[in-house]
Amino acid sequence: MAFKFEKLKIWNIALELAGEVSELVKAFPKDEMFILTSQIKRAADSVVLNIVEGSTLHTNAEFKRFLIIANRSALEVISCLYLARQRKFIDDKLFEEKYNKYETLIIMIQGLIKTLN
Repeated sequence: MAFKFEKLKIWNIALELAGEVSELVKAFPKDEMFILTSQIKRAADSVVLNIVEGSTLHTNAEFKRFLIIANRSALEVISCLYLARQRKFIDDKLFEEKYNKYETLIIMIQGLIKTLN
C-alpha cells in the first residue's frame, strides 16, 4: 500500500459500504435510476473520495475539512436509506443493517476529526 488513505480504517470501511450501496440499489425501480439511486450512490462514493482527498493534504485543518464533508455525505446516505424504506424499496431489516454500518462509520469519522483538533 503506497498511499496514506489505504491504511485508514475509515477509508476501507467506507469503500466496502459504497460497494454494498451499489449492490443495494440494483433492486430499486428503474424509474428511480436518476433520482434516489443516483443520489445514494453519489453520497456513498463521496464519503470514500473525501477521505482520500483530505488524507493527501498537508495540514490537519485541511484533512479535518474533508472529513467533515465525508461525515455529511455519510449522513446523506442515511437519509436516502430512510427514503428507500419509506418508498418500500428496502425492508426494515435491510434498512437497520445499512443504517447501523453507516452509524458506526460516522462515529469513527467524528472520532478522527476530534483527534485532529
